[in-house]
Amino acid sequence: MDTKVRYEIEFPLNSSPQLLYQYISTPSGLSEWFADNVNSRGEFFTFIWDDTLEKARLASKKTNERIKFKWLDEQDKDTDYFFELKIMEDEITKDVSLVVVDFAYEDELSESKLLWENQISDLKHVIGSV
Repeated sequence: MDTKVRYEIEFPLNSSPQLLYQYISTPSGLSEWFADNVNSRGEFFTFIWDDTLEKARLASKKTNERIKFKWLDEQDKDTDYFFELKIMEDEITKDVSLVVVDFAYEDELSESKLLWENQISDLKHVIGSV
C-alpha cells in the first residue's frame, strides 16, 4: 500500500491569533469553513462532508498557537496520519499566518493543496480577512 507524504503550506491571514484559534479549535468554528458539520465528544471529533464522515482524535493543542488532529481508522484507533494547524505570528510585524501540516498520496498532492487553498479561502471570508 502506498504511504502518504507529509507537506506544509502557509497562508497569511489578517486576524488575531485569538480569533483564529476559535475557528480552528472548536466544532462550531470548524463547521464554518473546514467541514459541513463537526461534532465532538471529549477528545474525539467527527468531520462530515456531504456523505463522507471522518473521525479524528484531538492529539494536542496549545491555546492560540496550534491544534493537531490524528485521523482514526474504522476501529477508532489512531492512524499514522494527522493534520495540524499552527498559528504563526511575526514578532516584529505582528503578521499572522496559518501553517497547515497534512498528508496526501504523491499523485494527489496538488489536489490536496488546492483543497486546503479553497478551505482557507472560506476561512478568510468567515473571519473577514479578504
